[in-house]
Amino acid sequence: MSFGVKRHPALVAAHYSALIFLAVVCVAPIVLMFATSLKVQTQIFTTGIHFIFAPTLQNYRDVLGEGSFQRYLTNSLIVGVVSTVITLVLGCMAAYGLARFRFPGRKSVAYISLLLRTVPLAVLAVPVFMIWSQFGLINSLWGLILLYVAVNLPFTIWLLYGFILQVPQELEEAAAIDGCGPIKVFYKVVLPLIKPGIAAASIFTFRIAWNEFILALVLTDRATRTLPVAASLYITDIGVDWGKIMALGSLIAIPPLIFTFVAARQIITGLTAGAVKG
Repeated sequence: MSFGVKRHPALVAAHYSALIFLAVVCVAPIVLMFATSLKVQTQIFTTGIHFIFAPTLQNYRDVLGEGSFQRYLTNSLIVGVVSTVITLVLGCMAAYGLARFRFPGRKSVAYISLLLRTVPLAVLAVPVFMIWSQFGLINSLWGLILLYVAVNLPFTIWLLYGFILQVPQELEEAAAIDGCGPIKVFYKVVLPLIKPGIAAASIFTFRIAWNEFILALVLTDRATRTLPVAASLYITDIGVDWGKIMALGSLIAIPPLIFTFVAARQIITGLTAGAVKG
């Protein structure tokens, strides 16, 4: 028996038309980037957008053939993975403290942590450069990692704070009665129940650390550049090599997509684990 409310066909058509339009808007830049990466310079500067052409992998061969590509890829992986792990560890503990312990200013700390995330990253470039210079963190991967942790931690705390509040305290009390200490309760009871939140936070954190450009441009040098900064090297005084930029952009997009699909499976698994079958 169906209890759904029938909608007017015109509304249904408008709804799906809007979804198709949004899908095209989101997918079109990716398709255009990939198509451009398969063109030579003469084809790229042809008037209009053409998807019928003789594709070539020369741009990818040029990008992958450069000796510096592996170094930039390694730098990006180190910065993205390490900053994500540190952010999740600190974020989980901070969110648990805000959700479970009562102390003066608890709610204020939670809201202020979210407001800090609204600060544009470009605004931080100059002050962070001056502060990091004092501590010798300029042109080092650890300087970039610590900055991304500081940038992503407020949102991670706020996101996980909401998930932890939904965990019944009775489960923690029952575990404590069974002899579990506070740390064991946190790792054995709370963390498994907030896996969807951890997965969502990891996607957000990794994407920011992997794709960020302005701060990485200011705080790195030839040895510590990340892939987004490396893409800007194809913009020179004599012109812009759009083919190589698009090829490198296509390669840069692969790891976040893989990471998102893997983490999204954890979100789906966590959301359906508690579903009631009837």
